[in-house]
Amino acid sequence: MKDKILEKAQQMFLNLGFKSVTMDEIASSLGVSKKTIYKYFKNKTELVAEVTNLMFSSICTGIDSICALKKNPIEEVFDIKRLIISNLKDEKSSPQYQLQKYYPKIYASISKKQFDIMQVCVIENLNDGIQQGLYRENIDVTFISRIYFSGIMSIKDKDLFPLNDYSMNTLMNYYLDYHLRAICTEKGLKQLENQLKLK
Repeated sequence: MKDKILEKAQQMFLNLGFKSVTMDEIASSLGVSKKTIYKYFKNKTELVAEVTNLMFSSICTGIDSICALKKNPIEEVFDIKRLIISNLKDEKSSPQYQLQKYYPKIYASISKKQFDIMQVCVIENLNDGIQQGLYRENIDVTFISRIYFSGIMSIKDKDLFPLNDYSMNTLMNYYLDYHLRAICTEKGLKQLENQLKLK
């Protein structure tokens, strides 16, 4: 039952936002009483924390699987983007924004974990790209990896990039184009153009 509650809550949170969905609505959509949900989660905050951790673990597992394929680094970046979009459903509810606003402690904890995981992944991608002649040799890998993380977090800020103006998929394509053009060699730019045709 606990897994069913987490699955339904995740689906509703992504579609409608963390703030908008009530425990009553989750119970109703599962056809159970609210008391059943409280048997597993003492309050909504605890449920939100478990759902976000579950989503984070699922995305991390997916990213590890993509990295294990050892594709060229530019293709890898776009495969990871597609994975994230499919997990977040490209929804208009802006889950990150709502998490930041209404559950700041959970948001801070997830952001720290995201940063730690992404640093390892992005630095490895950058080093592989340099070795394969796709990225310029003279880039500062640590600086670029931090700028990359900062940019990815910023494009999810719906005050800066209203979701009525841009879908998350469009924003991520724009951002990857921007990021990769700054670090690619001529050889890398050809790979980038191929990926942009696929989107």
